Amino acid sequence: MATFLLDSNGTITTWSDEARRLLGYSETEVVGRPASEVWPRLFTPVPDEPAAPGAADSTSCRRTTAVHQPGRGGGSLDVVLLTAPGPDGEGTLVLVLPTRLLADEGDQALVDAVFTRSPIGIAVYDTQLRFLRINDALAHLYGISEAQVVGRRIAEALPDAHTTAIEGRLRKVIDSGLPVLNASGQEKSTDSGGDGPGTALTIPLTLPDGRLMGVADVFTGVTSRYTSEQSVFLRKAIACVGTTLDVTRTAEELADLLVPCFADIAVIDLLEGVVRGEEPRHHGTDGISLQRTVRKAYRPALVDAVQQLGDRQHFPTDAPQCQTFTDGQVRLIEVLDPQVGWIRDSPLRTLLQSGAHSLIVAPLRARGVSLGLVQLYRAEGERPFRPEDVVFTGEVVTHAALNIEKARRFSGEHSALVTLHESMLPRLVPDQSAVQVSHHYQPALRSAGISGEWFDVIPLAGSRVALVVGGVPGAGFRAAASVGQICATVRTLAQLDLSPEELLVGLDGMVPRLAEREHSTGSTAFAESLVGATCLYALYDPVSRHCVMASAGHPPPIIAEPTGQVWFPSVPAHGPLGLGEPVFESLELDLAEGSTLALYTEGLLRAWNADDALADRLRLILADGSRPFDASSSTVAEVLAPHLSAEDGLALLFARTRSLDPRHVATWDIPHDRSTVAATRSRVLGQLDSWGLAHLAFSTELIVSELVTNSIRYGRDPIQLRLIHDRALTCEVSDASSTSPHIRRAAITDEGGRGLFLVAQLSHRWGTRYSTTGKTIYAEQLLEPQDDDLH
Repeated sequence: MATFLLDSNGTITTWSDEARRLLGYSETEVVGRPASEVWPRLFTPVPDEPAAPGAADSTSCRRTTAVHQPGRGGGSLDVVLLTAPGPDGEGTLVLVLPTRLLADEGDQALVDAVFTRSPIGIAVYDTQLRFLRINDALAHLYGISEAQVVGRRIAEALPDAHTTAIEGRLRKVIDSGLPVLNASGQEKSTDSGGDGPGTALTIPLTLPDGRLMGVADVFTGVTSRYTSEQSVFLRKAIACVGTTLDVTRTAEELADLLVPCFADIAVIDLLEGVVRGEEPRHHGTDGISLQRTVRKAYRPALVDAVQQLGDRQHFPTDAPQCQTFTDGQVRLIEVLDPQVGWIRDSPLRTLLQSGAHSLIVAPLRARGVSLGLVQLYRAEGERPFRPEDVVFTGEVVTHAALNIEKARRFSGEHSALVTLHESMLPRLVPDQSAVQVSHHYQPALRSAGISGEWFDVIPLAGSRVALVVGGVPGAGFRAAASVGQICATVRTLAQLDLSPEELLVGLDGMVPRLAEREHSTGSTAFAESLVGATCLYALYDPVSRHCVMASAGHPPPIIAEPTGQVWFPSVPAHGPLGLGEPVFESLELDLAEGSTLALYTEGLLRAWNADDALADRLRLILADGSRPFDASSSTVAEVLAPHLSAEDGLALLFARTRSLDPRHVATWDIPHDRSTVAATRSRVLGQLDSWGLAHLAFSTELIVSELVTNSIRYGRDPIQLRLIHDRALTCEVSDASSTSPHIRRAAITDEGGRGLFLVAQLSHRWGTRYSTTGKTIYAEQLLEPQDDDLH
C-alpha cells in the first residue's frame, strides 16, 4: 500500500517510503512533478470514469492495470487507486493498493509493516465476514485489541456498530468482486457514540489463482482525522495556554487542556523560585527537587491521591523524572510496575493504588534550561499511552514551556519594578506630633502594578512635617525609575529645610540637567519621563499650626475643617516640571487643629468634577470626624474605584493636623548683648527641670550658649530662642541675618572656631533654614540616648 500527497495543481509534494517500495520510484524522481506526467493512465480523465485526482473537493476510486514499476523490472501492477481531500482540506491524499495479496517474503514484510506501523486503519474479513485481522491504528481508534475481534462477526465484536450497513457493503464487494467506496463513512460508531474511523474503501482479496479469500476495509479517514485532531489540539494549546503572564496560571491552563481529553491526571512540578520569576537553578547530585505547582484529575479521588500543592517533590537519579529533567527527552512508561525501585520508594504508590497505570513524563524546557516537569497519567480502564502520544505530548508541552518561561521573565522583571516602586513609597509612616496620617496607593489597571503616582511623608526639625504627592507620566519601568529619581530629589531638598517654592525651583531645575547628562553620556533617557511630572509640596508646623504649600502642575489639596466645611485652597497655579516658568509661588494659611489636609492624584479630581453625587459623598467622608481616620483613605478609594478609568492610578495622602501643647514650647527674646548669655542659660536650665529633662542640661547649656553667642556676634536683631519639647528636644535660635556660620575643624593653636563643632557632636542633627526675615539655626537632641551615644 502506498500513500502520497498532491497539491491543488496535481503536483506530487510528499512521497512515502511505502510508495517507493511499492511503485519503484524514489522521492527525488517524483516530488515536484505532475502526477499526470508520471502516470498518464491514472491521472488523465477517461470517459465514463470518475474525474482524475488532483482536486481536493471530491473523493474518487478507480481500478487500473497500468501502473508502471521501474524499480521492479519495468512490470505493471494491478491496483486500486483512492483519492480524498488532504489533511485540513488542502491538496489531495492518494492511496494506491494492490488488488492481489503478494506472497514473497519482501511483500509479506511490507504487509506486516502496514498492519503494525501505518496510521491508516485496516480490517480484513473472511468470506463469512468474520474478522481475520485488524491493524494497530484501527484497534487504537475503537479502543479494542486484535485478539478481542479475530474470528468473530462484526455484531459480536462491535455491538455498537451499524452492523447491517457494514455487512451489506462487505457482501456487495464479495458478490461483485469490485471495490466499493463508502464516501459517507458514517456507518461505524465507537463505544463513546462518536463517528467511526471515516471514509472506507472496501476491496476484494484474491489469491494468485483468482479465488476470493475475503474482503478488506481501508479507512482513509484515519490518517487525515488523526492528523487533523492533533492539529486542532495544537491550535487549541496555542490559543488556550499562555493567555496571561502568570507562571502558575499558565501551568493550570496546560493541565486544563490535557485533562480529561488526553490524560486522566496531570501533575506539573516546577523548580522553586520559577513561580516568583527567579532564574531556574538546580542544585544537588542525588536527583532533583521540584515544587508541586499544579495537579488536576478528572475525578476528585484521583486528585486526593496526588501530593498537595506546594509540597516539595524529590526524584532520585534512577527515576525517569530526573532523567527527563536532565536530558530534556520525553519518556513513556506504558505500564507502571509498583515493584520498580523508584516507584516502590516514592509517594507514587498511592497514585497507582488509585488506578494510575501508564505515564508520560515531559520536560518544561526553554532556552535549553529545564524549568520543571509535566507528568501525565492514564488511570483505571483507559488504554495505556502509546508511542505516537509521546511526540504529540512533546509538542504541546514545548509550547507551554515557552509561555511559562515568558511568564517567569515577566514575573521577575515585574517583581523588581514593584520592589523599586514600593521602596519609594512610605509603607509605614512613623507616628509624630504634627499630623495623623492615612494613605492609600492603587496603580492603574493597565500599568501591571507600576504607575507614576507617588506620595511621601517627610519629618523635619522642630516637629514639622512635609507632605508630598505627585505623578509621573507613563507606567512600567520608566515610571518606576522616574518616581525613584523624583522621590530621592524631594527628600534630599527637604532635608535642606527649603520652603515649598524653593524646593520646587530646585526640583524643576533638576529635570533639564538630568536630560542633558543622559543625552551626553548616551544612557537610557529616563529623565525625559520627568518632563510633565507634577508635584504638590506642603509644609505644616504644629507649633504655629501654619501651613505653606506650592504646586508644580498638581491639583490643590482638599481641606476639611473640624466644623464640617470642605473646600479647595487657591494654590498659585504653575505648569508641570520642565514645562513652566522657573518661578513658583506659595500659599500660606493657618489650619485649625483637627483639620484634614487631603492630597491626591488627578484621578480623584476628574471623578469629583464629573459626578456631583460622588463629590457630595466624598465631602461627607472627609468631613466625618467620627469615622476612624486610619481607614479614611481606603474608604475614599473604594468609593472612587468604579469611577476610575484603566489609565487612572490613585495615590491618597490624608493628614489630620495636630497642634503642639503650648506648655511644651518655651520662647525668649534675646537682647543683642553678650552679657545676657549667662541669664539665658539659667532660664533654659530651669525650663529643662520643669520638663523633667535635667539629664540633658549639660549638652543643652553648651548648645544654647554657642548658638546665642553666634547670633549676638554675627546676626542682627531681633534674636529669639525657642525650645520645643516633643519626641526630641529642639533648640532654635533665629535672627534677622541671612548669613550663617560654617562648621570647621579648628587648629590646636586657635582660640575659637570650635563652637559649631561641639554643637554637631552633641546633637542628633542640626542645620539652618531660611525665611524671608532671616534664618534659624536648630539643634535636635534625642530624649533618650541611643546605644551609639553611650560609647
